[in-house]
Amino acid sequence: MKVVIAGGTGFIGAALARQLALGRHQIIVLTRDLSRAKAQLGNICECVQWDAEHSSDWEQVLNGSDAIVNLAGASVADARWTDARKRVLVDSRLHATKALASALTRTVSKASVLINASGIGFYGACDDRVLDERADRGKGFLADLSAVWEAEANSVQALGVRVVCLRIGLVLEKDGGALPRMALPFRLFAGGPVMPGTQWVSWIHRADLVGLIEWAMINPNVSGPMNIVAPNSVTMHEFCRTLGAVLNRPSWLPVPEFIVKVLLGELGSVMTTGQRVMPRVAQSGGYPFQYPQLKEALRMIFAGL
Repeated sequence: MKVVIAGGTGFIGAALARQLALGRHQIIVLTRDLSRAKAQLGNICECVQWDAEHSSDWEQVLNGSDAIVNLAGASVADARWTDARKRVLVDSRLHATKALASALTRTVSKASVLINASGIGFYGACDDRVLDERADRGKGFLADLSAVWEAEANSVQALGVRVVCLRIGLVLEKDGGALPRMALPFRLFAGGPVMPGTQWVSWIHRADLVGLIEWAMINPNVSGPMNIVAPNSVTMHEFCRTLGAVLNRPSWLPVPEFIVKVLLGELGSVMTTGQRVMPRVAQSGGYPFQYPQLKEALRMIFAGL
């Protein structure tokens, strides 16, 4: 397949490009930083400069593509949520998605599927309710952001393009995402759960995230929202106990809720609340999870350390 990836140099996108290249797919990465992309991925795929703000020659690579994967967007957890930062988070997602949707209207031979990132923040802060893809939208900034992002992606359905929206949970790997920052206090013998500790953590190993994207890409029966989480969510207490056990460190120093909120503001609410999410679409479709259990996922990530 000819696959175009926007956001292909990031924590998820680069891993996806490498995995698809192993499957002998033709990969084209749209990037704002061409030199970085070529240094990182130039030996396995074609890298094309793009600007989501303007139409230009990059649109030509969409013609004849089989699938488009849109992972573009600023990191949610990299900075405190000021009004300016929220605007960056919204604009970086909507501008990229709108640019791809607009380009598709001018493409003669259209891709059969657009796989677009989203997040389990769509469900808002929840209690112990088990949430699958049929659950209603929740409240809060991330819920609003996810909803408008998905709506923009779904606009290409009018062109006959299948759309899959990836509601991604906490992605685990040692070379990026939140896990290295979570693991650091444990390595220093100062690890513990973010209180209250009873909040649910819906996680996924990056290998399964990449696997689910490829699975959705080639499975024509998959469309609409798809929860990208392992089938066994855990509480924050259990997550930290398991992380400590795998690292052979104690999980004894809880982080008070008010400290997180003082340091991170509104962003801190994401850490002190959670969602108990189930991957109903993936399970009912028969996707074989490589890492359904947290302990096995963390053992594989930290093997040899």
